[in-house]
Amino acid sequence: MTSVFIDGEAGTTGLRIAALLAQRSDLQLLRIDSAERKDPAARARLLAAADVAILCLPDDAAREAAELAPDHCRLLDASTAHRTQSDWVYGLPELEPAQRGRIAGARKVANPGCYPQGFILLIRPLIEAGLLDPEQPLSLHALSGYSGGGRPMIDTYSAFDAATRERNNTRPYGLGLRHKHVPEMQRYSGTSAAPLFAPSVGCFAQGMLVQVPLFTRQLAGQPDAAAVQAVLARRYANEPFVRVLPANAPDALDGGFLAPTLCNDTNRIELMVFGHEAQVLLVARYDNLGKGAAGAAIQNLNLMLGRDETLGLHA
Repeated sequence: MTSVFIDGEAGTTGLRIAALLAQRSDLQLLRIDSAERKDPAARARLLAAADVAILCLPDDAAREAAELAPDHCRLLDASTAHRTQSDWVYGLPELEPAQRGRIAGARKVANPGCYPQGFILLIRPLIEAGLLDPEQPLSLHALSGYSGGGRPMIDTYSAFDAATRERNNTRPYGLGLRHKHVPEMQRYSGTSAAPLFAPSVGCFAQGMLVQVPLFTRQLAGQPDAAAVQAVLARRYANEPFVRVLPANAPDALDGGFLAPTLCNDTNRIELMVFGHEAQVLLVARYDNLGKGAAGAAIQNLNLMLGRDETLGLHA
């Protein structure tokens, strides 16, 4: 029996991970009394008792927990704190063929951010295939459900009346263009320059879309949407949680619209390529609380423990 402590279980991601792990018979979930959640001594005792600790904390608290944890306690950090640190393994199994082995053997794994996963999985294969020059400046636009903002945003949006929901239906943010996910996107996608990232929050709880626009003249050989889709389809052909839809994804559209919520409550990420001979639009759709957070953590935990990667998850 493997013992797991979720440090920060009361947060949005922690609650979702706890609910998924509570259904497992191969794990013992260690719980902290609500009155002791911020007590370093109580947390240190549970970190010492755990085989694996999942850190669902603000960045500074995650760094503190990593210092408190003894060497025998393996760490899976869902915060931003360690994602670009060289002594932590980046927890995106689909990154490259060797990544699963690195995750399986690591003591410290950094769970990936929600927005970066879509960008990385769309862009990295194109760079590796020689279609996209890593020096090419890139931009991405993204839309996420409000649960990505944690408990304060959830409480705010949940309390909106109809008029307030209409007024705040979709709101761009991060307009200083220094979003904390950008270094992670740049490092693991293989781009040489930081992408211009324009995120928005929508008036729905879960689900997200990440969109990367390209002119085909930016790509070697000026491939059309079908040719770009074929590169992604080959790269992810054997991935249990990645689905590459046919070019222009006709079955994914509803009256010409693309809904951000149709992967909710799964660990599935859908990759799509829209366009024609002059322009392509790369799109990733997934659940910001699933593959974007809690689902990704369970996938990594399974690999760290030598379990079936898909255990407890739905594609």
